[in-house]
Amino acid sequence: MIDLYYWPTPNGKKISIFLEETGTPYTLKPVDISHGDQFTPEYLKLNPNHRMPAIVDTEPKDGGAPVGVFESGAILFYLAEKTGKLWPQDLRTKYDVAQWVIWQMANQGPKLGEAGHFRRLGDREGDQSYAVRRFTDEANRLYGVLNMRLRDRRYLAGEDFTIADIISYPWTVNWQAQGQDINEFRHFKRWFEEVGARPGVQRGLAVGADLSTDQSKLAPEEQAHIRKILYNQRAIHLPD
Repeated sequence: MIDLYYWPTPNGKKISIFLEETGTPYTLKPVDISHGDQFTPEYLKLNPNHRMPAIVDTEPKDGGAPVGVFESGAILFYLAEKTGKLWPQDLRTKYDVAQWVIWQMANQGPKLGEAGHFRRLGDREGDQSYAVRRFTDEANRLYGVLNMRLRDRRYLAGEDFTIADIISYPWTVNWQAQGQDINEFRHFKRWFEEVGARPGVQRGLAVGADLSTDQSKLAPEEQAHIRKILYNQRAIHLPD
């Protein structure tokens, strides 16, 4: 059984989509990042980077002790290997998939996240126009990378749906908030609509829909408290 430590963000939804697509049994373990659950001593033992998601496999393939994994890319590699699904193992396709999983972790996720962050920030922290322009343009570049890749293939690694598609899709759902127009990228748009129509993807996106709160409806002091938890974090110091 897989214990999924989760909150309904794009990174969390990568894992819930895989589990729903493959019919892998799992138990949901909510990690409310707006209330600081990711900083508890218990969670830090599982994920020292105090981020979400993470998993614990209580029944690993080797029959040994439970296995914990953090970082969404590593989790998808682990689950695909465990289930034998959505990661073809012939030499060329295997590394075609791997490079796009790592591309998402190193490029798409961080840059689209920054685009959304600075575009939401407004002028609360002073003039953000350069940061908004910088990351909106970088987001546009990355949508162009996907569009170019998908011009002559159905999915990112060829004709089969894989973890490369699963890891990339959730970050594109909020394309409007990232300042993009997907009509500019017709090959990407075709892929986006096809992946989004998959029942397993839809089920994965819906996981935990009842957990999150519309922060815009909270009192200003509550919003400020959540921002303090989520942003401008510094190192956790070791106890004396």
